[in-house]
Amino acid sequence: MKRVVIYRRLFSIHKWLGLVTGFFLLLIGLSGSVLVFKEELESAIYSDYTKVNPKGKMMSLDSIYKMITDKYPHLDGLAWVNPAAPPTHSYQFRLYLNDERLSSYDLGTINIDQYTGKIIRSGRSDDLEVGWIEWIYQFHFSLHLGTPGAALTAVFGLAMLTSILTGIMVYRKFIWKVLLFKVRIRTHNWRIFSSQLHRVVGVWSLLFNILIFFTGFWMNLFAFEPESWKKETLPTPQNTLLKISPEHMYHEALSKLPGLVPAYVYLPTQPDKKFSVRGRFKDQNSLFAEGNSITMDPQTGEVSAVTRFEDLPFWDKAEALVFPLHIGNYGGVPVRILYVIIGLTPGLLGITGFLMWRRRKTR
Repeated sequence: MKRVVIYRRLFSIHKWLGLVTGFFLLLIGLSGSVLVFKEELESAIYSDYTKVNPKGKMMSLDSIYKMITDKYPHLDGLAWVNPAAPPTHSYQFRLYLNDERLSSYDLGTINIDQYTGKIIRSGRSDDLEVGWIEWIYQFHFSLHLGTPGAALTAVFGLAMLTSILTGIMVYRKFIWKVLLFKVRIRTHNWRIFSSQLHRVVGVWSLLFNILIFFTGFWMNLFAFEPESWKKETLPTPQNTLLKISPEHMYHEALSKLPGLVPAYVYLPTQPDKKFSVRGRFKDQNSLFAEGNSITMDPQTGEVSAVTRFEDLPFWDKAEALVFPLHIGNYGGVPVRILYVIIGLTPGLLGITGFLMWRRRKTR
C-alpha cells in the first residue's frame, strides 16, 4: 500500500510539472533546435551581412576595435566570435550592452567588412535589428525577460530534470521493454497512441534530455546571483580602452598556444576585465575548446594565464565541457541533427502528456 502511495505521488509530480512547464519547454526546445545550425542559417539567410568581397588589405583589429568602441562608448564588453572564419566572411562581434533595465538582457551584434571598414549590420538582438536568428538566440536562454528570464529558464530546466527523474521511477518497468524493442506503438485510437508515444519518446530521449537540460540549467546559474541582478540596473561607465594593441595581443596569444584554432576573442572595454582568446587545437575535437585559453592584462600586455584542457583539474574540465555538450558542436552533422531531433522531444512530450491528462480528466 505504501508503495502505491509513493507511486501516485511521483506520478502526480511528473504530471503537474509537465502540464505547468510544457508550453515553455516546447518553445525552449524548438528555439534550441533552430540554434544547432545557427551559423549555417545565418550564412544562408543573411548572406548580405555575412559575406564580403576579399579585395585589398584587411583592417587591423586595432582599427576595428576603435570603430566599435567609438560607436558604442558604454560597452560592458566586446567579443570577436568568428576569428577562424574564411576570408569571404565578415568579422562578427558580440556586443555586451546595458540599458539599465532588469527586464532586458542586453546582447547585440555587429558585422564589419574587414576590407572596407563598412559596418554591415549592428544593433540589439532582442528587437530584430540584426535578424530573427539572433532574436531566437537571446529568447532561448532568457525568454526576452532579462536576468529574471534567465533564472526562469533555469527553473524550467530544473523542472524538466525533475520530471525526467520522476518519469524514470514511474515508468521504470517500461524502460527496458522500449529499449529492447518489445513495445509497439498502437494506433487504435488517439488516446492509446498518445500514451504509448509519450512513453517511447520519453525513453529514447532520456539521456540526451538529461544532458541538455542539465547543461542549460548550469549555464544559467549566474541568474541566481544577486550581483547579476544589481549589475543590470547600474549604468555602464564610459569605455576604458586597451593600452596595448589588440592586434599585438591576439598574435601574442596565438604564439603562446601554437596550433590553437581561435573560436572566441574577448576584447575588454572595462578596467576589471581581461583580454582572452580560447579555442581548440588543430588535432582536437571541438568538445574541448572551452578548456584551452590564454588571458592577458589589457593595460600591460602581460600573460595572466595559459590553460590547456588536459591540464585542468577534474571539475574545471567538467565545467569546460558544459557549453559544447549543450550546443552539440563536437560530433559533426550527424550529432547536430540528433540534437535538432532531441530539441523537438520536450514539445512532443508536453503535447502527448497533455492529451493523457485530458483523457483522464474526461474519464
